Amino acid sequence: MSDEKRLLTAEDLYKFQVLSGAEISPDGAHVVYMVQRVDPKTEKKYTNLWLAATDGSGARQFTYGDQSDSQPIWSPDGQTIAFMSNRDDEKQAQIYLIPVAGGEARKLTDLKGSFNSCEWSPDGRKLLLTFRKKDQEEIDREADPQKKELGIVARHITRVFFKGDGIGYLPQEHSHIWTVDVATGEATQLTDGGYDEGDAIWSPDGQQILFVSNRSEDPDFELDADELYVMPATGGPFSKIETDHAFQKYMPSWSPDGQSIAYLGRRTSGNWWQNTCLYVVPAAGGTARNLTAHFDVHLSSATLGDVVGLPMLRPTWAADSQTIYFQVTRHGKQPLMALSLASDEPQLSTLVAGGAVGSYSFDRNNDKVAYFQTDMTDPGQIWVQQLADGAACRLSQHNEWLAEVALGQIEEVWFDGGANDQHPSRKIQGWILTPPEFDPAKQYPSVLEIHGGPQMQYGYSFMAEFFVLAAQGYVVYFSNPRGSQGYGDDHCGAIYNNWGTIDFADIMAWADYLEQQPYIDRERMGVTGGSYGGYMTGMIVGRSQRFKAAAAQRVVSNFTSMWGSSDFNWGWTRALGDQTPWENIENYWRQSPMCYIGGAKTPTLVIHSQNDFRCNQEQGEQLYVALRKLGVDSELVLFPGESHGLSRGGRTDRRVARLQHIARWMNKYLQR
Repeated sequence: MSDEKRLLTAEDLYKFQVLSGAEISPDGAHVVYMVQRVDPKTEKKYTNLWLAATDGSGARQFTYGDQSDSQPIWSPDGQTIAFMSNRDDEKQAQIYLIPVAGGEARKLTDLKGSFNSCEWSPDGRKLLLTFRKKDQEEIDREADPQKKELGIVARHITRVFFKGDGIGYLPQEHSHIWTVDVATGEATQLTDGGYDEGDAIWSPDGQQILFVSNRSEDPDFELDADELYVMPATGGPFSKIETDHAFQKYMPSWSPDGQSIAYLGRRTSGNWWQNTCLYVVPAAGGTARNLTAHFDVHLSSATLGDVVGLPMLRPTWAADSQTIYFQVTRHGKQPLMALSLASDEPQLSTLVAGGAVGSYSFDRNNDKVAYFQTDMTDPGQIWVQQLADGAACRLSQHNEWLAEVALGQIEEVWFDGGANDQHPSRKIQGWILTPPEFDPAKQYPSVLEIHGGPQMQYGYSFMAEFFVLAAQGYVVYFSNPRGSQGYGDDHCGAIYNNWGTIDFADIMAWADYLEQQPYIDRERMGVTGGSYGGYMTGMIVGRSQRFKAAAAQRVVSNFTSMWGSSDFNWGWTRALGDQTPWENIENYWRQSPMCYIGGAKTPTLVIHSQNDFRCNQEQGEQLYVALRKLGVDSELVLFPGESHGLSRGGRTDRRVARLQHIARWMNKYLQR
């Protein structure tokens, strides 16, 4: 190439260092974060801790070895880091403590089960955990070589929600609150019983524990009944924080002055599309104020990428209890925003703009914020910003090999979406990625990418898949049609109980826009997408012949059989008019791609994971068998051992193979 840069390949997935976390020390001098790498020989992923000085003088690896060190948190005095690690047992992580000044990590716990969260007490003497014990039956089986070899005899299921994608079948045990003595390692279970507790956090004085739990008669059928509870730090009876807000509550955060609790929640029951809002309630209970409703913003981490993940964090209070910080999904970006409570009318402002912010943390005095940020051309780095003047400094220098790669150019576009009897046309945000060494005088094949969710957004996060296809000579284009998050309630809620309507119209309007560009060959247009994107790909091949090739991934093809077979379980009722299939099967069928598949003629590759508990394997198989019965050229690629999230977190050789299959299929039909 003219600039001597090479093209990105699917095999480059092995080269990425995946960063996460951004925990700043109490004094603001250092940030600890995680770096994951892949061993190509074993396909195992290992994670180590790194330490960066906030003065920009450099970052260094802090822990070493072929293990997974994760979830680092600083002690209140800044002298010790607690973290999870499986260094002594590959299948069972424990909590370790390591001195920042140097020395060996000390194993603190010896528990069997899964750790969900960990937090230091304000005095640094204890750790607060949410932990789910391993079922005793499983412990006994692993201890008996013969039983272990024979495996599980039967699964006795009594709950409605009994499996989770990427997790598998859930244990009988529930997630409960524990504390661990830092000096002795003694672990104490504070709650028990047939309910789950989560989002546990200390009160500022360390005397109480705040947590979230659904204590309804049958939590599996009361999905929005999570409430806030407090209990003594030593255990004992707990009480609900009484509030006039009757709907979903999660990720609470206690103000430093102990007077208020901020949390995320929903305005009404059900309605998955609605904005997540920020609420504040007195710590003693009372009226809950929705502070963000009139801003029409969604407080969440909903920006898609396929190299790094962007976790959702609980709201964070400023040291003076007058400002709350949180992530927002907005117009393809994910800024860190601030809400000031200093006046009667809360004021919203942007603290960190640009790409998409994942993890973030503040030093003790709120002088600095450390954060992880990704954008369209960088998988992500660790940054620190001064709150006083907004000056930002990049602390990490990972994945510099990308400087040797020609990625292509990305253009942002706002185009006129579709329209129907219920919805007028509106401006929709999209992006066009042109191949390296793009020549506008030539005509190129193209691939339309459709995101999952649908309550997610494409935007300023790194998508290796797009660049791999661009390297094959394709114009890749992607957008956020109605049904996507990031554009307010009306935009996201437009497809409630109407999947495949105005969203379909928006996507086809986007294809119309691209088709009109002089550099697009309208006879060589392809389409692909996963999850909801796979659903929409199935819809498109059944209702249109404009595309010459399609790759439908982890699809939803039939809502009737999807109901009850997904880990969302009966919850799909919430998206489909609050009626079950037997109450209104016609409604389920009209929104299913299988309803329209009889019109399919587009050669279609179907990709599915065999351990996909979100969209069961049969969803992909139905689409594939129907296409073959219709005589449509089609293939089915199944990935064993993989979940719904194969493209983001699957075994690397399978992620590589997936990209290669997509490129192969598109090349077969779209390349001259």
